[in-house]
Amino acid sequence: MRKNYLISLLALSAMAVSASSMAKENVTVSGSTTVLPVMQKISEHLMQKDPSVVIELSGGGSGSGIKALNEQLTQIAMSSRKIKDKELKAAEEKGVKPFEIPVAVDAIVPIVNPKNSLKNLSLDDLRKIYKGEIKNWKDVGGPDAPIVLVSRDTSSGTFETWESLVMKNQRVSPRALLQSSNGTVVQTVAKNPNAIGYVGLGYLVSIIKAIEINGIKATPETAKDGKWPLSRDLYLYTNHQPQGAVKKVTDFCLSEEGLSLIKKSVLFRLLNVNFRSL
Repeated sequence: MRKNYLISLLALSAMAVSASSMAKENVTVSGSTTVLPVMQKISEHLMQKDPSVVIELSGGGSGSGIKALNEQLTQIAMSSRKIKDKELKAAEEKGVKPFEIPVAVDAIVPIVNPKNSLKNLSLDDLRKIYKGEIKNWKDVGGPDAPIVLVSRDTSSGTFETWESLVMKNQRVSPRALLQSSNGTVVQTVAKNPNAIGYVGLGYLVSIIKAIEINGIKATPETAKDGKWPLSRDLYLYTNHQPQGAVKKVTDFCLSEEGLSLIKKSVLFRLLNVNFRSL
């Protein structure tokens, strides 16, 4: 009887140790759909490497991610733009201290349907197209067909970068079809021979065609050296300097293994970056 009792105790102890070793640490990550493919790769590999970390990913746009961080609804915000002053003020009011981690440099690329013969546009052409001043492809060397505008919505960091670098803070035409993610822009342009849109470099696939700007092709190299006129930095934001499971995620992003995964996503980690509390 005593022997059976000891065996039972040992079994219970082993189960307790096993349960303890399998304790999970959940990390929520949300925001930019441009950064999302990178974080998907990072998450898959990190969770295989360290099963104690469970990463929950969602998109929604840069603005949504930063808002969720300020509301303490997410632990890591993905952003394809720098945090704004008004967002920093909102964070301060909530007792949140955003910590900025630059992770990559990206390019925003204008795209058309592969059936469109057009190969190149100037920034001025793009601005006039998105303002609605140029309405037919023939006016910029393309086919005789009406231009269908596809744009990101205002919660998108990609939209804000486009508005700054292409539109020069002039308004995108109200005729534009607003999309909530890079993926929906790709699908919309792929289905419409007359459409034009713009996406992050990591979203270039065979069902769409990238357009050159002033004869320059968007590549990881031209994005990194600044030759591509629509380059921008990508960020992660955390509340205070990362700790615990959150630090495991951000550290992995910046490790050599993480860098390799980022490169596979057609993005390049920035060199000599400074992480900082804001």
